Amino acid sequence: MAIRAVLLDMDGTIWNAPIDWPQLRQEIGLPLDSRPILHHLEEMPLRDQARGREILERHEALGVANGTLIPGTHELLRFLKARQIKCALVSNNSRKSVAAVLERNALSFDVVLTRDDGAFKPDPEAFLAALRRLEVCPEEAAVVGDTHLDLLAAHRARIEEIILVGAKDWAKALFPEDVRYHTAADLFEARAILSRLLDQAPRQRSQDASVTDGRA
Repeated sequence: MAIRAVLLDMDGTIWNAPIDWPQLRQEIGLPLDSRPILHHLEEMPLRDQARGREILERHEALGVANGTLIPGTHELLRFLKARQIKCALVSNNSRKSVAAVLERNALSFDVVLTRDDGAFKPDPEAFLAALRRLEVCPEEAAVVGDTHLDLLAAHRARIEEIILVGAKDWAKALFPEDVRYHTAADLFEARAILSRLLDQAPRQRSQDASVTDGRA
């Protein structure tokens, strides 16, 4: 099926937040495993949970204040708009942080979902909720992210086209081996991959029509 929507992550994908996630986990007292920080916090005693959330939100605020837009973001969004592809931003960050990044950089998406809106990655519902709002099915979507959380959420949502951009070594170690995905060094390469995927669908439909006509 043709791709009609692209779901993008924020931190590490379009926004370079200077957050050392392994160090942040250590500060909270969490292991460096595949589970998101938010899941660990939910299981903590209330006192430890409050402390952990304060540490997380402090680092996220610094990430917004000191972060920079990753090169290629505006170009990618303009490309997708020109191709009439719907775009959603799906982030595990807070609504406050996401809104600040979008406003500062004049970024616009058809749908924006954060952890404050319900499910968060790797729960597939984070992506499925965005797709319902876009009125697009998983087979018609692609995901652009950078960590195992994006990869797992997309795979569990049955989104086949997944592009991981500039993934860090610590994140690569958590990628499941049985899930197919594209790798891109930066957003310019991600745009090139999306361009190929978008161009493949019309050619495939043309080939299918030729086969059908040949059998008729």
